[in-house]
Amino acid sequence: MHNVEAAQPNGLVERLLSDRHPLPLSVMLHLVPGILIVALYLLIAEPFVKTIGFPAFLGWALALCLVLIPVLLGLGWLGRRHNGRFSLRGVLHYTDRPVPRGKLVAMVIALIAWMMTLGLALAPLNNFCKGFFTWLPYANTGGSGNNTYLDLHGYPHSTLLTTMVICLPLTGMSLPLIEELYFRGFLLPRIAYLGGWAPVFNTVLFALYHFWSPWVFVSRVVFTFPGYWLAWWHKDIRFSIGMHVGVTSIVATLGTTAFALNFG
Repeated sequence: MHNVEAAQPNGLVERLLSDRHPLPLSVMLHLVPGILIVALYLLIAEPFVKTIGFPAFLGWALALCLVLIPVLLGLGWLGRRHNGRFSLRGVLHYTDRPVPRGKLVAMVIALIAWMMTLGLALAPLNNFCKGFFTWLPYANTGGSGNNTYLDLHGYPHSTLLTTMVICLPLTGMSLPLIEELYFRGFLLPRIAYLGGWAPVFNTVLFALYHFWSPWVFVSRVVFTFPGYWLAWWHKDIRFSIGMHVGVTSIVATLGTTAFALNFG
């Protein structure tokens, strides 16, 4: 009896660090952060930015921080419990860097080009799909997708520039990085038993996780899947990090520069 109990996952840490997440657990771990982001935006972030006279786009950055930073700390906590010290060894997978740097760089550049090109090409589809979600209270708050800057009109230039400067290192760099560590480094490897369906499952759930912009679901699946498939196929998270953070940092930098030069 003792041996049977010892062979089973014992407690939260063991279940989360298991090499195999049951599908119900994986679905929950994929989607709950997105639900929390929307809830914290509506309850805390939106009222706060309205009070200080800043656009709702800053509220979404704040809501993302309130959820994703604790997610990162949670991964660190798992690492500490697992390793006896702060380390993500055993928590994150696909970190052994098996792909040569030159090949990686070339493929990441191609992925960035793919994601940005498809993002622009599918903008009409996003606008069409958005018509089905106008009932959402945050449909025009600049949460994500093509409406990112819709709520930036009517504010002083200095306020807009401050918003963009604050959001650049957050939504442009650090928060997408945390998403990749969590979704591709932590969750994706633990559904590898699904075989070729693992990156499909992960991509679809990651798109659904963006509850703040459901109208971008279809295009998000299309333009992110190649990077996430490559991360799974090569077991190298640098593909998805390079693609995701590369695109968001470029877009955020261009947007901030445009506002700084008064082109916004």
